[in-house]
Amino acid sequence: MCMTAQPLTDVEIAQAHELKPITEIAEKAGVADDALIPYGKHMAKVDITKSPNGEQGKLVLVTGVSPTPAGEGKSTMLIGLTDALSKLGHNAMVALREPSLGPVMGIKGGAAGGGYSQVVPMEQINLHFTGDFHAITSANNTLAALIDNHIHQGNELNIDPRRVTWQRCVDVNDRVLRNVVTGLGGPTSGVPAETGFTITAASEIMAIIGLATDLKDLKSRLAAITIGLTYDGKPVTAGDLNAQGAMTALLKDAINPNLVQTLGGTPAFIHGGPFANIAHGCNTLIATRTALDYADIVLTEAGFGSDLGAEKFFDIKARYGDLDVAGAVIVATVRSIKHNAGVAKDDLATENVEALEQGIVNLERHVENVRKFGVTPVVALNRFVTDTDAELEFLRNWADAKGIALADANVWAEGGDGATELAETLLDNLTEGSSKPLYDPADGVEASIETIAKEIYRADNVQYSAAALKDLKTLKDNGFDTLPVCVSKTQYSFSDDPTELGAPEGHTLHVRNLIPRTGAGFVLALTGDVMTMPGLPKKPAANNIDVDENGVVSGLF
Repeated sequence: MCMTAQPLTDVEIAQAHELKPITEIAEKAGVADDALIPYGKHMAKVDITKSPNGEQGKLVLVTGVSPTPAGEGKSTMLIGLTDALSKLGHNAMVALREPSLGPVMGIKGGAAGGGYSQVVPMEQINLHFTGDFHAITSANNTLAALIDNHIHQGNELNIDPRRVTWQRCVDVNDRVLRNVVTGLGGPTSGVPAETGFTITAASEIMAIIGLATDLKDLKSRLAAITIGLTYDGKPVTAGDLNAQGAMTALLKDAINPNLVQTLGGTPAFIHGGPFANIAHGCNTLIATRTALDYADIVLTEAGFGSDLGAEKFFDIKARYGDLDVAGAVIVATVRSIKHNAGVAKDDLATENVEALEQGIVNLERHVENVRKFGVTPVVALNRFVTDTDAELEFLRNWADAKGIALADANVWAEGGDGATELAETLLDNLTEGSSKPLYDPADGVEASIETIAKEIYRADNVQYSAAALKDLKTLKDNGFDTLPVCVSKTQYSFSDDPTELGAPEGHTLHVRNLIPRTGAGFVLALTGDVMTMPGLPKKPAANNIDVDENGVVSGLF
């Protein structure tokens, strides 16, 4: 009797791989011994004060179509593509976000790639890693404690407890912490207040780590955090509380980017982890700049589809970091295109060219959007075994007819070897000096939101709630209305309605709140019903994770 072997899981593939010592990876990357700060045998931090000052490499942004329940494999594609570039003789590096325990224990999974296209050691990367998330959580909650203590100890700054906007955070999806009451228990336990928790990945400290350029800039940004208002409506900052020193001390190691490796032995910087639906969705500016110092080509990603992560990459990260984006890759799958035509998840494996004809509008919209930032996107078609010849032929014909560069790849099963054609296609479409943001923040928050809504989301109108209009006045009164905008929006649709698939247009963007993130340097615009503290699904991924008596982790993917 012949039995078909079950394919290895991601964690089993990673565990079977023999990792190179991190010193060897550092040598390959060109990182000097005195710049390497080892965290065990296979992980390290790199001292940003010792980066070489040479010509910077070319930067490629990897983004994707609107995400679907089937998964698109954006990180997997990025890692495999970088390995392919390395195999072609290029000095290439990866710059990725750190995974949050929220998705790891929830539903989405980790962010270390998959199959034979992973960054390793994947268990450590997906769990505690080098402690960056813990440091960010500690710094965030230290500020919260200092705020509450200041109010308890006489409230010299005249802070209105009802208008404190700073929240505690935790790196777990925990819906019961969305709305809490603190300070109960009488006079010795502080002043009662209604508040809530944010997931660490969406905290302002995470955004600050993501956009800071060095330790001095980090400290300055921490001091500039607006924690709330006084009784007479004046902003209060973390600097007013003299909290920036303690927070910087907690973050002084976390600011250095983490160096690991791909399964193909390519150096990879993994650092910072803001979500793109409720934050700016990019790895740290420091990690990207550091990688550009060492490599000729750096591939980095932005979270979710191009309407979220890529827009914020160009309009926030690239603006603050003065980054030139030489190219872009939009990851798509046959399955995702069919889903955007309304095909149910259980039916995505069935050949359906008609659905592709309907759903292709989503991919086409993403291509159009990325072009608006001055780069030439390449569509990376992530292959699945269920893709049929007829479906692939349709997509190639569509790309040819539209003048869109498209190449398919099979990186999950083949690693870098499965992305050679894609790598060559990308190299043929790189440019320099042409990337640009979409709007000028100096025109004001309203103008920035309108531009994003109309140009990227294809909305006709922007509607502000009564609360958002009050927020807008506060922004204008305090000079915060010329900061870039970070829109919190569902990742599943171009609109703020997650059920509107494909390429909706003519809709209304509903803004419910505008929150100044003065340390990060942007205004957070909350739209729809997206929450900054997600919940766990009915069957959390955490229930599948286990450890045997030898310490071997299973079920992580």
